[in-house]
Amino acid sequence: MNRITQKLQEDKKILSIYFSAGYPNLNDTVPIIQDLEKNGVDLIEIGLPFSDPLADGPTIQASSTQALHNGMTTQILFDQLKNIRESVKIPLIIMGYFNPMLQYGIEEFCKKCAEIGIDGLIIPDLPVDVYAAEYKAIFEKYGLINVFLITPQTSEERIRFIDSVSNGFIYMVSSASVTGSQAGFGNTQESYFERIAQMDLKNPQIVGFGISNKETFNQATKYAKGAIIGSAFIKHLSENGSRKIAEFVGEIR
Repeated sequence: MNRITQKLQEDKKILSIYFSAGYPNLNDTVPIIQDLEKNGVDLIEIGLPFSDPLADGPTIQASSTQALHNGMTTQILFDQLKNIRESVKIPLIIMGYFNPMLQYGIEEFCKKCAEIGIDGLIIPDLPVDVYAAEYKAIFEKYGLINVFLITPQTSEERIRFIDSVSNGFIYMVSSASVTGSQAGFGNTQESYFERIAQMDLKNPQIVGFGISNKETFNQATKYAKGAIIGSAFIKHLSENGSRKIAEFVGEIR
């Protein structure tokens, strides 16, 4: 069974952390992953840096740019992660844009992910209908879960289609904007979380965008299975390097 599927079956709220591979320093990727697991994070999204990250806010864009300047590439990331399963047991997801994966070769990319022990992918610019028609069989061949995003503006029909072709969780974007942390969620977002919960989808939802602290984590997980923290963690890395990860996670849980 895929590690994501196993994790989602646990009777707990999922804390997922996102960071850009190769940031703040090129060789920080694996130590950060190991530290996050050691401090109780349930799932990690490893950002594959890209030069034109359209869905990302300024904090993640800056970390992605710095990682590219540090020399991070798809192949270097795979090389860094080749022995990751000797020390890390929790689910790992690569989040990135489709262009670098196309350049690498989709089947070769998926094969490499499977060899390393990557459990899934999040590709914001790969439309779900294109995935279903052209790539789903390849992902399934290599045991990879592909995670799709929904927003408050996504129609019920499309949400149900995404649910029908998904086999992990649905990434529920908290608002129709780019990534970034915020102070809290208002009534509009709370209503959105509740509306999606009442759709009774077969895949659980994990909320991303705007989660930065214990308050927003608890708000997001009132109706959803878990929440993803990205920008706030990257800001923490910017200020502290790869140190004090225990403090950061401890303030969320």
